[in-house]
Amino acid sequence: MKGFKSRVLSRAKSSNDSNKSSQNAKRKDLKEALGFSDKKSDKGLKLKDSFRHLAQTAFSIPATQTSTTSIPLYITSSPKHVMSSAASESISGDLSLLKHGTKAGAFERLQTTPKDSTALETIKTPKRNTSSRFRISTERELQKLPSFHGLSFNINKTFELTCLTEVPSNNREDLFMKKLNQCNVIFDFTNASMDIRSKEIKREALHELLEYVTNNRNVITEPIYSKVIDMFSTNLFRPIPPPVNTYGECYDPEEDDPVLEVAWPHLQMVYEFFLRFIESPDFNTNLAKSYIDHHFILQLLELFDSEDPRERDLLKTTLHRIYGKFLTLRSFIRKSINNVFFQFIYESERFNGIAELLEILGSIINGFALPLKDEHKSFLMRVLLPLHKVKSISMYHPQLSYCIVQFLEKDPSLTEEVILGLLRFWPKVNSTKEVLFLNEVEEIFEVMEPSEFVKVQVPLFQQLSKAISSQHFQVAERVLYYWNNDYFCNFVNDNIDVILPIIFPALYENSKMHWNRTIHGMIYNTMKMFMEINPALFDECYNDYTFSQEEAEIKDKERRDMWLALEIMSNSGGKDSYDNIEILSKNFRETRRPLEQSIENLRLDDHKYTQDTSIVKSTKIDSETDNNQINANIKHFL
Repeated sequence: MKGFKSRVLSRAKSSNDSNKSSQNAKRKDLKEALGFSDKKSDKGLKLKDSFRHLAQTAFSIPATQTSTTSIPLYITSSPKHVMSSAASESISGDLSLLKHGTKAGAFERLQTTPKDSTALETIKTPKRNTSSRFRISTERELQKLPSFHGLSFNINKTFELTCLTEVPSNNREDLFMKKLNQCNVIFDFTNASMDIRSKEIKREALHELLEYVTNNRNVITEPIYSKVIDMFSTNLFRPIPPPVNTYGECYDPEEDDPVLEVAWPHLQMVYEFFLRFIESPDFNTNLAKSYIDHHFILQLLELFDSEDPRERDLLKTTLHRIYGKFLTLRSFIRKSINNVFFQFIYESERFNGIAELLEILGSIINGFALPLKDEHKSFLMRVLLPLHKVKSISMYHPQLSYCIVQFLEKDPSLTEEVILGLLRFWPKVNSTKEVLFLNEVEEIFEVMEPSEFVKVQVPLFQQLSKAISSQHFQVAERVLYYWNNDYFCNFVNDNIDVILPIIFPALYENSKMHWNRTIHGMIYNTMKMFMEINPALFDECYNDYTFSQEEAEIKDKERRDMWLALEIMSNSGGKDSYDNIEILSKNFRETRRPLEQSIENLRLDDHKYTQDTSIVKSTKIDSETDNNQINANIKHFL
């Protein structure tokens, strides 16, 4: 043992010495590059040349003499490591030297690499400044047009004010078209100093269009529909790239901040104008349906993958307005949303707008007519329930739970299928996800009917019993909080004969074995409540639990004895061993029979006691004395 310790210490010491020598070499190289003199420089060079000679011999590389003064020095003021122009230009030349049998170039390139130890620690993944790719217009110079009402002023390139008179009413439609054409120009917002004047002209034009449509009647004519839809499509429909940065690290919506659109000042105005356009009393769906078609809906749904939550919120409102206005598109919109969900569940598990789409569906489900169609029931079972198995459920669980509850309020007969579906997707090791499931089950309790509760009480409380036994205190705590819910307590009181035998073992075991004191107190209150509701059933459950534990101990002892007998038989390997096994088995049966009989007698006595207590007329007992007796009984059980 001492020899092993000495070897470990010697290796650790040699490792420390090598680290110190490498640090000293780096410090000396830096001094020489800056021009500082060192008395031991010649000795250090000889030592370095010897090490280089050893390395080159190992790699079969011809020896080359290099001086430490030739090592370039890079001093950067920014935290990120940026290579110099000389180093970057030498990359292509070095790559051209990598031919068959030439290893010296690669080795020398490693020798002349700048020794920047802090650069790697400060490298951070750059964030994109936009979450989408716009098609920037080539002609971006705009001239300010007159306003629809009142006086307006134009600022030319020499900063002179020019007064523009009010446009006559018969020319306003033509002016409306011109402003829409101006709004089709797409600018590059990644460069804030580019096209400042034209960007402001477009923003003012969008604002004037919005005010004009909102405050005037009979201004939406047939030629305007195509122009408005074209302007909306040009500004908003663009490819949404996957949220992966240049270094390939995936975007985590729970940890990372969303990437906001830098072009949002224009995008917001386009969305608001389009909403006012659809909500206008002059809007005619018969004229617009030739432009707002299936292709338009699919492109709109693709935008829900935008990382900007502001855009997703306006998209949610826009799609909901279209769903309300265009009756012929409702079925297609629902099917298209289902397809997005299917791709999210079974393929990518990544889509930013799931919560917003579920909000739209929550409003749609609320308006379903009764009785529910088979299409809607199929949507519940094949789309909403499988959404529970995705790992990122926390991003949209409130909206998903709302949709489930809306379905059960519409048709309570679906409760059994929903509960069994939740139990099928119940998480096994993800405690955070399990807490979300428990929250949803409690919301379902508030809309559940007693007749439906009876159908699911056994499998449901078997799962709740496992949750009570969880060593994760938040899971156990969330289940025990159920007893603060009046709806839940009423269901338990009405069906205590079925429920208490299922969850009593978990309550009793956790009252003794759980590590969290808060859980102990909550279990104590729960058991006290059960004892107050039905003390006889509580005693019976305690006795059954005790008997089952004794049975388990007997079986465990038999199993250990049988294995011991098999071990003896394998060691002896004779006929006498088989005789010993038969004698041992006979002894097991003889010792087990009276014990089983005594347990059965105790069961009969307990059953007789329960019947006698139910026949005897109840007498009035002081409440304080009764509570003291209950507390004493619980302490006795615990």
